[in-house]
Amino acid sequence: MTKIKVAHILHCVGGVDVYLRLILENTNPELIENIVIHGINDTTRQFYDQNNKDVIQYKTSIFRNISLLNDVSAIINTYKIIKKERPNVIHCHSAKGGIIGRIVGRLLKIKVLYTPHAFSYLSAESKWKRWLYLFIEKQFANKNSILLPTSTSEFNRGMKEVGYFPENIRLFTNSIPQINISTEAPVFKPGSNKYICSVGRPSYQKNIELMIQVVFELRKTTAIDLVIIGVGHHSDRLKSVKQLITKLNLDHCVTLLDWTEQKNVWHIIQQSQLYLSTSRYEGLPYSVIEALSLAKPCVVSDCDGNRDLIESDYNGFVIQNENILEFATKINLLLNDTMLLQRFSENAIKSFKNKYDLKKNIPILEQIYIDYSLK
Repeated sequence: MTKIKVAHILHCVGGVDVYLRLILENTNPELIENIVIHGINDTTRQFYDQNNKDVIQYKTSIFRNISLLNDVSAIINTYKIIKKERPNVIHCHSAKGGIIGRIVGRLLKIKVLYTPHAFSYLSAESKWKRWLYLFIEKQFANKNSILLPTSTSEFNRGMKEVGYFPENIRLFTNSIPQINISTEAPVFKPGSNKYICSVGRPSYQKNIELMIQVVFELRKTTAIDLVIIGVGHHSDRLKSVKQLITKLNLDHCVTLLDWTEQKNVWHIIQQSQLYLSTSRYEGLPYSVIEALSLAKPCVVSDCDGNRDLIESDYNGFVIQNENILEFATKINLLLNDTMLLQRFSENAIKSFKNKYDLKKNIPILEQIYIDYSLK
């Protein structure tokens, strides 16, 4: 069989970077040849394939924010790269990569897969921006691309709100390999109190201010600490989060950690009592999948991605309407009921093994690449 060449176009940060590396390192290089086109200020880490060989990469002016000059330059440069490489399929990621990839794909008549990783309009803090971003998404739907969402919620949103036809959508859920914790001593050593944890930068999306308010409510009855991992890149709400922590007199029990190695994140999650997410929107969050794989129950907000991963009264609780008291009540319930916590822990690992094990799921993506390239 002829090898399929796939060109990935993206702003390579956060969960999108994780998604890409998992694809590159787990797709069969005898079937799929990957190349990467990403932003000049993105990761400096090399990309590798399943055989630990370097993946070809190109850098261009792909940035998160809208810039006419940079965006036009990125389209021109990407056009030249794609014309040279002639991939069978373009796989573009997130809003900016999605626009660039679909424009270039249409110009060169190359088929495109588009993974939003949470649609851009969900990030808009004002109604007119939400309308604008949704309008842009709609202009590109169904033209020369297949939507490749990471969750059922994203699938449904793409169909009902963005306007993709069902026949133009394929589902490939975010997945990870089974986590194996090393025996090395973890970098983070918790204090005397037990703690709950979360992974995510202080930002509009992650809604960390709500999380701090939940902990304030919790500590009225329970001596529990909070560890938040991921402070740093794109942490535009860090100042307001720190101010709220101080205002509520929680400096002694809330720990903010910078981005760290993945193995350190896993250690911190493993040592925690449970995982907490207060996000306003998600694609299908890797941090929650990692928590499930480490047998941690999750208490999460009711948003895309979270509701796909967590089933209330089975492997955690899904809390609606940013209800602070309900968050605190459900967390307290788990912290004070050992048998319930154990049952949810067992169900968490079952959820992972049944649905989100990359070893089982990667052939689905490989087949999508093959099928789509042959259409």
